[in-house]
Amino acid sequence: MNKGKVAETASERAVRLIKKKGTTIIRTAQALQVGIHPRTLYQLRDNGVLEQVSRGVYRLSEQPYFSQPDLVTVALRIPKGIICLVSALAFHELTTQIPHTVSIALAKGAQSPRIDYPPVSVHRFSGASLKTGIEVYEIDEVPIRIYSAEKTLADCFKFRNKLGMDVVLEALKLYKTRKKFNPRQLIEYARICRVEAAMKPYLEVLV
Repeated sequence: MNKGKVAETASERAVRLIKKKGTTIIRTAQALQVGIHPRTLYQLRDNGVLEQVSRGVYRLSEQPYFSQPDLVTVALRIPKGIICLVSALAFHELTTQIPHTVSIALAKGAQSPRIDYPPVSVHRFSGASLKTGIEVYEIDEVPIRIYSAEKTLADCFKFRNKLGMDVVLEALKLYKTRKKFNPRQLIEYARICRVEAAMKPYLEVLV
């Protein structure tokens, strides 16, 4: 009688391959590339082994939960999006506001994202205003694109009528207390966002 190793099940193989991948996150497309059928992912999800982060994105349930679940989910679902405005202010600790949606910048003409959760507000940027000032942070093994503190302040000034001047001025004051306070860079981004003339008087008071 052959007492060899018992063949692993499709679910066991899938978990082994996900762990071997060296990450807690896997997309359906990535699973297909290594021979994991979507049906197996659904079984693992239903059995509590995997958690569905968002449509087509899974993580091992045994791992600690995301430190920034909303930002990570949005970055996974909308990789071309850039975290901006109040969401970026919150990330850079430049506001006491609690964002109720994740604000992202997308190019004009880009397809609007379909995402169930978290709620997302899309802002259309173009040219240098879209492409400059992007920083990439790896959070929970996921690269997240976020505008720098200085670029975010210039953007908030551009959207001041929508956000409210109290939010913008609070952000400027909090930024002034930083060791890396850089008024020259602020003016550079204000120029790119075409708010230099409007922003300068407030910046001069802070300086």
